[in-house]
Amino acid sequence: MELDERLQHIRDRMFAACELANRNPSEVMLLPVSKNHTADSVRELTYHQCRVFGENRVQEAKLKISACPGNIDWHLIGHLQSNKCRDAVRFFNMIQSVDRMSIAEEINKHANNAAKDMPVLIEVNVAGEASKHGFKPEDLIEKLDTINNLPRLEIHGLMTIAPWTSDSEKVRPVFRRLREIKEECEQIIGAPMQHLSMGMSGDFEVAIEEGATIIRIGTAIFGPRPNAKK
Repeated sequence: MELDERLQHIRDRMFAACELANRNPSEVMLLPVSKNHTADSVRELTYHQCRVFGENRVQEAKLKISACPGNIDWHLIGHLQSNKCRDAVRFFNMIQSVDRMSIAEEINKHANNAAKDMPVLIEVNVAGEASKHGFKPEDLIEKLDTINNLPRLEIHGLMTIAPWTSDSEKVRPVFRRLREIKEECEQIIGAPMQHLSMGMSGDFEVAIEEGATIIRIGTAIFGPRPNAKK
């Protein structure tokens, strides 16, 4: 299956999931994740109305962004190290992986230096997996006001990475819980949050049914990732 055919297949499945959940498909953003894939592949998808892409690593993204059309919005979805925050603020339109207080403060510092307001999503480790990054739900509730008071951060919502499973129904409670946490956060800050970024190639339909507004799709669109060194 060619790249454009895989893209259309995902869009068809998105539409069907929205129909099942009685949601407007325009409420859900498809975020192709181009990690380890070429700028040529990204450019090809721009011919099919893709204008927002996700990247996991700042260093890889810097090279790719410079080789791609300038009208693309780029979202950082991978774990962010403190020493990469300046470049992340410079190159990305949104950082979806604010996973700890220190990184929120570091992003705010560099955004202030750049006189830029930085849209972010707060990553929540809903399932409590030791191998995953993100705030524990109870820690986020405790620290949300502090994060929200950082002047250069714009909190647009929450993000989570569900545990891997071959049965997507098993992660439905994770997505449902993130939606509930979002509602708790909205009560605390007294304002709505636009986004729930949840769901990937193997479970995005369940995520849509549970309220996802951004789904992050890599392999199901781009195909298997080539060796990163290549």
